[in-house]
Amino acid sequence: MARPIPLLAPVIMATLFMDINGKVALITGSAKRIGRDIALELARRGARLAVHYRSSAREAQEVAGDTGAAFQAELTNASAIEKMFNQIEKKFGRLDILVNSASVFSPATADDATREHWDLQMETNAKAPFFVSQHAARLMRKSHAGKIINIVDVAGEVIWPGYLPYSVSKAALIAVNRGLAKAYAPNIQVNAIAPGPVLFPDYYTEEQKRSAIDRTLLKRAGSPRDIVNAVVFLIENDYITGDIIHVDGGRHIM
Repeated sequence: MARPIPLLAPVIMATLFMDINGKVALITGSAKRIGRDIALELARRGARLAVHYRSSAREAQEVAGDTGAAFQAELTNASAIEKMFNQIEKKFGRLDILVNSASVFSPATADDATREHWDLQMETNAKAPFFVSQHAARLMRKSHAGKIINIVDVAGEVIWPGYLPYSVSKAALIAVNRGLAKAYAPNIQVNAIAPGPVLFPDYYTEEQKRSAIDRTLLKRAGSPRDIVNAVVFLIENDYITGDIIHVDGGRHIM
């Protein structure tokens, strides 16, 4: 007589999508540019903002609004980061979302890069996001959940000779992103977004803008909204970690 086939135990699927409403979100460098757009969208969705700025106090206060708060910090200074997080914990008591948006971007080749230029790129673009994330994770663990999103760059994957220190700093941030995803799993998801030509530096000429656009498959510039949408997607999706979303018009496969 054949033995009965045992029934398989039901698979329990956990659906724990983060609701942005009511969450506390820290966006570094959010007084201006893409960081500002990200912050304003999260506030529109009900998040309480911790707006980080380095020197743009008035703009940061505008972004923070009535329900948020602005925090000044030089992110290359370890004690300034610690002080900022002490203030955030005192103000909000928790942290749910971190977007590492603050960055510096300037050209330098292998021949003309100085030690000062190299140090500034590495300190701001790689070291600061690591230590900001370290402090953020300590707060997130109190509620056993959190989202960390790093703004990286395709330059960190293909290395631009004209922006060599910048490219290396973003390559380091990509490594940080993967390392933190492993370290903070399973309760904290860590991902990255690699923008394409969205908001150009003020010093870019029309020729430089056109050159950047021509190196995309879609042959057009993106908009801050494209980056904002990707940030919201990563916050609301709980089954992605250690990844990079390229929002660059296909530039990374050119």
